[in-house]
Amino acid sequence: MFDRIGENFDFNQTVLQLRQQRQEVLSANIANADTPHYKARDFDFTKALEEAMGGGGSLRLPATELSLTSARHIPGSAAAGKGTAELLYRQPFQPSLDGNTVDMDVERVQFADNTARYQADLSIISARLRSLRSVFEQ
Repeated sequence: MFDRIGENFDFNQTVLQLRQQRQEVLSANIANADTPHYKARDFDFTKALEEAMGGGGSLRLPATELSLTSARHIPGSAAAGKGTAELLYRQPFQPSLDGNTVDMDVERVQFADNTARYQADLSIISARLRSLRSVFEQ
C-alpha cells in the first residue's frame, strides 16, 4: 500500500528536484554576473521533465553492482538513480565587452518565476499530504 502512495508522489519529487537544480543554475548565473567570460547556463524545464517521466518516472543512471571478495559478503547493489538535466548556454540579447553573457534582468525574472513555481509545487504536495492524512485518521 505504501509503495503505491510513494509511486503517487514520484512525479512531484521529480518536479521538485528539477526545480531545485534549476534554482542552483540560475543562482550561479547571478553570482557570476561580473565574472569575465562567464557563460550563462540554463535548461529547458519542460524537456527535462518529459525526459525524466518518460524513463519510468525519473532520469536514470546505470545501476551499480559491487564486486564480492568473499562468498560470505552480502551482495551490494545500487538502483539506478536520478539524473540531471542537460545544461545549455543562454544566448545573450546584448553581448558584453568582457565576454560575460549574464543578463541580470533575464536571470532575476527566471529566478523569481522558478521560485514561485517551486513554492506552488510545495503547496500542492502539502495539500495532497493533508488529504491523505485525513483519510488515514478516519
